[in-house]
Amino acid sequence: MSRCVIFTAGEQHGIEKRDLALRQDDFILCCDAGLRLAQQLNIRPHLIIGDFDSYTGSLPEGVPVQRLKRDKDDTDSMMATKYALAQGYDSLLYVAATGGRLDHLLGNLQMLAYVAQNAPGTAAEILGATERVWLLDDGGEMEIHAPRDSTFSVLCHSDSAQGVHISGARFPLDGVELTNRFPLGVSNRIAGHCAKISVERGILFVILPREV
Repeated sequence: MSRCVIFTAGEQHGIEKRDLALRQDDFILCCDAGLRLAQQLNIRPHLIIGDFDSYTGSLPEGVPVQRLKRDKDDTDSMMATKYALAQGYDSLLYVAATGGRLDHLLGNLQMLAYVAQNAPGTAAEILGATERVWLLDDGGEMEIHAPRDSTFSVLCHSDSAQGVHISGARFPLDGVELTNRFPLGVSNRIAGHCAKISVERGILFVILPREV
């Protein structure tokens, strides 16, 4: 899969370069103050997008910059998302897109749902300072590999999600319906070393806390 790694301006403390598992062909896109983290990790971006309301430092020479107006409908991260999808990337990793302001966090989760709606089948993940968040939509399935008893949550973003299956967990589910009005999937635990999650129809967020 071709992947775009998008550095954002959320909570950056505790994110290390090894957490990104960078590949040689990754396209690195920095949004505004996301550039600060990329610089700290000694990662050179291929493109910088932003209105520069949160970053005022120097810009690396030779890197293209798309300057945005501050008064706009799309956030810098949403503009980066639209760019990545237009370029045909089928895997998006958002770095430091949690923490800080609650409205920004909820907006970033909605951004994952935008990916599901506008580019079905595109893998989308948030690497936050204290958690990883994956998007799982129609027909999607994934595995979480983590130590036994690790906590994870499966939450519905769409009005409902049908055919939700969870195995390898303390609280398994077999084809149930989840809704966005009751958090049934909060704080499950991995029974062995791998939990499997799938959904037949709908949009789920799968959340795994990280130890930092």
